[in-house]
Amino acid sequence: MPNSHPFPSGPLARYLLQIADDQLIMGHRNSEWTGLGPILEEDIAFSSVAQDQVGHALAFYEYLQAECGAGDPDQTAFNRPENQMLCNGLVEQPIGDYAFSLVRHWCYDHAVRLRYESLSGIPNQTLQSIAVKLRGEVKYHTFHADTWMKSLLEGSEESRFRMLAAIKEVWPLALGMFESWVGEEDWLVELAGSGQGWYPGEAALRLQWQEQAFRSLQTWGVDVEKLGLEKMDPVLGGRQGYHTVHLAPLLEEMTAVFRLDPQAEW
Repeated sequence: MPNSHPFPSGPLARYLLQIADDQLIMGHRNSEWTGLGPILEEDIAFSSVAQDQVGHALAFYEYLQAECGAGDPDQTAFNRPENQMLCNGLVEQPIGDYAFSLVRHWCYDHAVRLRYESLSGIPNQTLQSIAVKLRGEVKYHTFHADTWMKSLLEGSEESRFRMLAAIKEVWPLALGMFESWVGEEDWLVELAGSGQGWYPGEAALRLQWQEQAFRSLQTWGVDVEKLGLEKMDPVLGGRQGYHTVHLAPLLEEMTAVFRLDPQAEW
């Protein structure tokens, strides 16, 4: 069993840890497409996206160690119990079929793009630099996702049917990316009082993400109202440490080598 791991203190550290945990788990899930992609191009694409996401997680874990009192990045990533992980339910899901993973990729990376865009306005030069650099990489993720979403939604009758089914399956999980978290409301008041508007809060990020997503879907001929997306409830719990049944076995698999000797230097 993983050992209890000290949380870095403060709302900013908590927010960055959430982003890092999302990226770590999403990167691991996307890496599972290596060797399984429907075509070679997609095998390589998902592997590349996965590598970027794990690298993004590392960047934030390293910042948390240097500036916020967190432990070694490897310990933070691999040596926390399930209830100390702050990832959302969307990233925890198995890869499913290609339609599911593509829709998840599209929903998730557009949300990450919005987070990096807002974070690039923080009056902290180190974090601002990190966000600007990583935002540039996410641009390619969203381009890839947009290209394939458009192609399959505007493709054959079968591809469109499968994509629409995947959108309905993914949507409640995607809404859970914007779950409110402990300390968020007080932090928003504090930021507003100091004239810092770079972080708009989860509700505002969700609204911005959903409006942009709906515009894209409608451009690709999707009847958002008919799908019932506006009426779906989010799957919550991850930001509070309550996870889907899929996270525990994923952590067991992901940390198997690390747990052979948690203090080893590789």
